Parts: sequence; structure tokens; C-alpha cells
Amino acid sequence: MKISCLLVPDYPLQYCIEAIELADALGFHGVYTADEIYHKDMYVLLGAAAGRTKNIRFGPCVAPIALREPTQLCQAIATLDELSNGRVDCVIAIGNFMMLGQCGIEWNRIKPLSRVKEAYKVMRTFLDEGTITHQGDFFRYQGLFTLARPVQKHVPILIGAMKGPKSFEAAGEMFDGTHSACNYSRQAIDYMIEHIKIGAERAGRDWRQLDIGAVFHIFVGPDSKLVKAAARAVMGILVPAIPTEQLERNGFTSAEIQPIMEAFRAGDFPAAMDLVTPDMAEKLAIAGTPEEVGSRLESLVTGTGVNHLILAPMDGLIVKAFAGKDFDIPDAKQQLRLLREGVMPLFQKQQTQKEAEVCEATIK
Repeated sequence: MKISCLLVPDYPLQYCIEAIELADALGFHGVYTADEIYHKDMYVLLGAAAGRTKNIRFGPCVAPIALREPTQLCQAIATLDELSNGRVDCVIAIGNFMMLGQCGIEWNRIKPLSRVKEAYKVMRTFLDEGTITHQGDFFRYQGLFTLARPVQKHVPILIGAMKGPKSFEAAGEMFDGTHSACNYSRQAIDYMIEHIKIGAERAGRDWRQLDIGAVFHIFVGPDSKLVKAAARAVMGILVPAIPTEQLERNGFTSAEIQPIMEAFRAGDFPAAMDLVTPDMAEKLAIAGTPEEVGSRLESLVTGTGVNHLILAPMDGLIVKAFAGKDFDIPDAKQQLRLLREGVMPLFQKQQTQKEAEVCEATIK
């Protein structure tokens, strides 16, 4: 099991770089960050961090294709790949629906999945060959070329799928996998894996060779009650950003969801937050002590086919930005250490046991 982290670039930049350095030193597989207008520029940040890290992989999760022209995104990715000596992954999607609306883009009128699929084909060609001639439904190029060349022979391009089923099937059929957020129940995860398999089988691919990542919001600290209260405080803001179908797969009913949605649309954020009960918050975040967080993650993903955990620590600064409330919980760097000490060993032990079983089977 690969274990990575997701850090939003909202801290002072020096702190962001130190957190990425720490994640590298602690042995995280990757550190991914948001390519959204709301935050500081992640490409500049990761370029600065590239020379101060050795092993950790990084890249956007996700890059918004509705706003990022695919060949220009390739230019940034290839440049970052050279700076990091081949340590970049790229996760793409149509973009944050709320942000697109604020930019005057009606996402449901631009054929989002078809656009993302074509963007993938453009990016695959441009990253692999450095030149492209393409006449598609959404993108057109004639002899375009770039001198920005990646170090990797094959830069992984994944899809940031969430709603499904077609986006999950696309992950299995053509992409290098998916980093999928907000799957907080076995039902949601099983649904994702089922449709990844369908897509992979349709294309004659082995789905087990794909990077199947599950992104989780994490609130971890020694005071279980406090971090769970912090998690509850931000759920009223996060719920409206999750597709209704996925909320239902996570155990919500329409009766629970509707009042929160209505309060959020009316701009009454305090009411939206108050409508989230502790039980609802438990369904949409992983919060507690390191032991509680590790146990919850084990129960969610063990034996499902998920092979990559992407853990997004949520600290007091982020909670304050989302909910306007102060919580004295461990900061992002402290939470990374807690995850390294209390969560990573659980999955390393699983991997060791799995390798031993394979070895024993081979000997027999």
C-alpha cells in the first residue's frame, strides 16, 4: 500500500516547503496539492520544493481541464518533472464545480467527461512526443511543439474521479488510475472498484496494475473529542461539493442532505454547519487519535483493491478558513508525524504479511 499526503498550499510558502520536506523524510510516497484559483500557485511551490527533496513524488490533484489548456499543463508538468528528476504524477478532472461556476463556466454544458478524455489523449501525445497535430471536438492543434520534456518516459496521468460510474470506468479503460475523493464507506469504495474493473476489462487491461488511490480528509490528534469537533465544523461546507449520488453511497439520505444544501445555497454557512450532526461528520471525515484513524482506514480499504492512500491532514488553519472557528488541534506537520507513527506501520505490516504469503505459496 502506497501512502501519500495531500496538502493545500494555503500556508506561508516556507511552511509548505518544510511540510513537503518533512513528508519526504518520513517516507510518504507522494505529496499532492490543489491546482485551484483559491490557493497559492502549486507549480511554483513544487518547483521550489523539488530541489529540497529526494524521493517523494508530487503533482496536481487535480488539475482543472476546464481552466488549464492541456498542452500548457503539459509544459508545466514536464518542467516540474525535469526539476524533480522524474518524480511527477498528474491527476486531471474537469475542475471544482463551484469554482467553475464562479468563473462563469456551466460545467454540465461542456460535456465534462468527454472533454477530460480528449484532454488525456492530447496530454499523452504531447508529453510522450513533444509535438501534436490533433483535430478533436474540444481541442485542435497543428504542428504544435514544445522543448519542455519530462525525464520520465511515461508520466502517469490519472483521473480525479468522484461521482462515477463512467469516470471510474474511464480510469480503468484509459488512464493510469484514479485519485478518488470522498469514499467514506465500503459501499462507496466497492462501487469505485467495480467500475474500474469494468473499464479495465473492456480495454483488456489488468486493473490491479493501476494506481487506485483513495483521498481522505484526516483530522488526527491526541484529543479525539477535539479533532472530531473540528471535523464536524467544516462538513457543512464540504457536503455541497460532493455529488448527491456519492453522498448516498456514503450512507446519507435525501432528508439529511437537503436542508444542508438549502442553507449553503442561501449563504447561511453557520446554519449549514449546525445541521451536520456528529454522526454525519463521522461518515464524511476520518477523525480521532492515530489509533482510531488507522483502524478506520483499515476497515475501509483492506481487501478492496485500493492500493494507494492519499491522506489530507486538516489542521486549525484550514478549519478556520473553512468554518471561521478556532480549534487548537495539531498543525499539518504534527499530523504528518502522527500519521507516520500511528498509521503507516499498520499498512507496512499488511504488506509484509502479504509478501510472506506470496513467498510461502511460491515455495509450496
